[in-house]
Amino acid sequence: MIDNRQEDFSKYGKKFQESLVRLVLEDRVFADQMLEVLDINFLELKYLQVFVEKIFEYRQKYTSHPSHDTMTIILRSELDGVSDLLKNQVREYYAKILAGAADTGGLEHVKEVALDFCKKQKLKEAMLECVGLMQRSSYDEISGKINNALNLGTDNDLGYDYMVDFEKRFELVARAPVTTGWKYIDKITGGGLGKGELGVCVAPTGGGKSMVLTHLGAEALKAEKTVIHYTFELMDSVVCRRYDSCLTEIDLSSIIINKEKVRKIIEDIPGKLIVKQYPTKSASTVTLKAHLEKLKRRGINPDMIIVDYADLLKPVHREKEKRNELESIYEELRAIAMEMECPIWTASQTNRSGLNAEIITMESISEAFNKCFVADFIFSVSRTPEDKISNEGRVFIAKNRNGQDGMVYPIFMDTSSVKIKIFAEAAGEDKRGVAKTQQESLQEKYKAFVKNKRNGVNSVR
Repeated sequence: MIDNRQEDFSKYGKKFQESLVRLVLEDRVFADQMLEVLDINFLELKYLQVFVEKIFEYRQKYTSHPSHDTMTIILRSELDGVSDLLKNQVREYYAKILAGAADTGGLEHVKEVALDFCKKQKLKEAMLECVGLMQRSSYDEISGKINNALNLGTDNDLGYDYMVDFEKRFELVARAPVTTGWKYIDKITGGGLGKGELGVCVAPTGGGKSMVLTHLGAEALKAEKTVIHYTFELMDSVVCRRYDSCLTEIDLSSIIINKEKVRKIIEDIPGKLIVKQYPTKSASTVTLKAHLEKLKRRGINPDMIIVDYADLLKPVHREKEKRNELESIYEELRAIAMEMECPIWTASQTNRSGLNAEIITMESISEAFNKCFVADFIFSVSRTPEDKISNEGRVFIAKNRNGQDGMVYPIFMDTSSVKIKIFAEAAGEDKRGVAKTQQESLQEKYKAFVKNKRNGVNSVR
């Protein structure tokens, strides 16, 4: 049973507490950590509570740490409502600090003990809050609260100091992009999706979202990357057969009878693939993060993560409206991408308007338009019934933080062998020449689509 009684620093004595408060004033990094976990009631002595309270009030109001001169002014003029006896105690303590008479021994030990004590109290508070959540079986929320409590007071990163870190702005920062295998998409994205970035493929049901994600994973494998592929609809063996087909160019229907040929080819693929299957809506972003941590402990560090697809994840926090849950899921996925320092590709389903559309824009994204805000790159795949018969379709670049967007490209998509090609404007061979003409036609249709939308017309046909 958890003891919910209030604890304080009294067992460590007066000198310990005075040293701790001095550190809060003079060590900005330590103060940043303590601000997250320190309750002033942990301090047994009232004059120390008042002193720390003034430091934290100043930081909250001015978003900077008070200097000695600032603290002198505060203690002279901003102690209203405090008894004369307490004012004198506060000022006498500060005079000891200025005179260098305050105890300075074992400061590193004071930091370590104080942080440990405060973090334990925060963890205990979180555990008490989780008692009610256990009754509701809100396990992901429990995990989130416990993880947040464990992370409090651990970050020493003060952020980017505009003046001090001047030179950093002029250093080349490696995005370490992972290729898409489509050179024209790589060209407009600066080599593909970079670390910490989130890419989204938008398509209607049956539009080939999973095939696109498999293609992206396969191209990363060819580039010697480690790919973690999460699937919530298909069995892991089915996903792996799609990779077999994409990597070997053998039709899906012939994979089984060509077992040895497939093995021989994929043995030369330099990358590593892990496919993890979860039932639909059974896993959350917390589940994925826990799995990724397990892999890292085994020495498997992802270079790309594929989530097929985000809309099928279980929300960590239940909301009244589904759109709010979906927005949170996409935000959490991008946070994982940043923590793991690798790109994440996922997919989103369109609403009914995207089923037979020749061009799918972000307006057609199902349920939660706001999930577009957090993504770095969004492209849609549109294929009419006629396109599916002829293995054709269109890709529309809806959002691109690293380059140009708004383009429409004709594509070739053969789902029988997970083969997807994107054609560009360049003239040359016959197929590319056809692609150029088609590209110009599609761009005109897109311009007409935007114009008609403004005028209240819903079709470009």
